[in-house]
Amino acid sequence: MITDNPVFCALDTTELGRALALARDLDGHVGGIKLGMEFFNAHGPSGYHALAETGLPIFLDLKLHDIPNTVAGGIRAVLPLRPAIVNVHAAGGAAMMRAAADAAAEAGDARPLVIAVTMLTSLDESDLADTGVTGTPADHVRRLAGLAARSGLDGVVCSAHEIETLRRDLGPDFKLIVPGIRPEGAALADQKRVMTPARALELGADILVIGRPITGADSPRAAADSITRTLSLAA
Repeated sequence: MITDNPVFCALDTTELGRALALARDLDGHVGGIKLGMEFFNAHGPSGYHALAETGLPIFLDLKLHDIPNTVAGGIRAVLPLRPAIVNVHAAGGAAMMRAAADAAAEAGDARPLVIAVTMLTSLDESDLADTGVTGTPADHVRRLAGLAARSGLDGVVCSAHEIETLRRDLGPDFKLIVPGIRPEGAALADQKRVMTPARALELGADILVIGRPITGADSPRAAADSITRTLSLAA
């Protein structure tokens, strides 16, 4: 279940104790948490269940990318965990994304949102060129997002800089999950395509994935509350 608070905190750690402490501290102060492959690879379903006990919706960020049958199997394997969101790589193609959507539908009313990663926010145009992709990041993301929509997915992960274009292309119901969010004055770290939370929400983001500005703060709860206040002022 997705809450009204659009902020999902990325708990990018392999330490179960730290992840639990952060989730408990942030319960009621963020809309959900994101668990990535480093945590899930370290702790598996048991670690997931420990964090799910907080009651926070969980975005299970595994970025599945394989042949359609294997990705469908991966989706089925995590359905018993009842994540709110799961994701795949749009670069896996239409057949793979359709297989993921079909597998998720087997959960019935407990079906998670299935979203596609378009282009990692750590990449820029020169990185695309190194992999043989021509054109701008915006062009690349737009192509992949359109393919995801046509393949039956619920939305995409995209940079804040693609929000306006994708919202115009794909309509109000297609979910835009936006990482690379940095409050005013925060360090960029390894992110290259970033934006403030208030501006991203104003442009039409549905979920803002925010990690280090919250988890690296002296008081993660206070940092989350500060971000939420800026969103309220922007509304």
